[in-house]
Amino acid sequence: MSATDTDRRAELRAAWTEVHGPPNAAAEQLLEQSPSYFARVLDFTAHAWRRGPLPPKVKALILLAVDSAASHRNGPGAADDVRRALALGATPAEVLEVLELTSTMGIHAANTGVPILLEELAKAGRPVDLDAPLTPRQEEIKAEFTRKRGYWNDFWDGFLRLDAEFFAAYTAMSAHPWEHGPLEPKVKELVYCAFDASATHMFAPGLRQHVANALRYGATAEEIMEVFELASGIGVGSFALALPALREAVAEAAGEERG
Repeated sequence: MSATDTDRRAELRAAWTEVHGPPNAAAEQLLEQSPSYFARVLDFTAHAWRRGPLPPKVKALILLAVDSAASHRNGPGAADDVRRALALGATPAEVLEVLELTSTMGIHAANTGVPILLEELAKAGRPVDLDAPLTPRQEEIKAEFTRKRGYWNDFWDGFLRLDAEFFAAYTAMSAHPWEHGPLEPKVKELVYCAFDASATHMFAPGLRQHVANALRYGATAEEIMEVFELASGIGVGSFALALPALREAVAEAAGEERG
């Protein structure tokens, strides 16, 4: 490797460290094998950190939501996000709240499944009458959700009719960070936007609702756009998965040739 190549890698490593902290093993391998692509990955993932309007602490919390989401489960990334958020001024209570908000992703099994169940029940001649008056208990649960979460969406109607008590349990769990968490409502909604928009989830109905909620709580287009930009960075996780195997395979092949 020439001195020029060594200097270029050192420059890129320093630039990465300035934005993201010291490169992890995967980033180091990418830097070693393709510094030109490393430079482009750096510019892509650093854009929101260099230009976006969200406070650095919030950026780190948004990344924590994406990495810790059930659809992604990037343990090393989530650990890095926690350390970064704390270093940037987040409190342990704020970190915990992000995890509480993100843990609600599992309800999307019902958000996805209930409309299909309702359609198939109708085809089978066993329709659920969504126009029938709600029972007093169903009205109570709907009012509780609306009061605690600050909105109601029609996609909850079928869920409420099929199993009101399970919906009540979900209401209580999902409302906990809204009752006790320190993050402002706008940031809570941006957390939902982050994991709904993530490439490993892409839950459009929820994303649309939470974008609308975030705007209602005062978020700007630039702030919501920055959430999408931060969430877009998970694609480079491909290198963390495969580059170690590539290095190992190349080393094995070189050893066989020498042998």
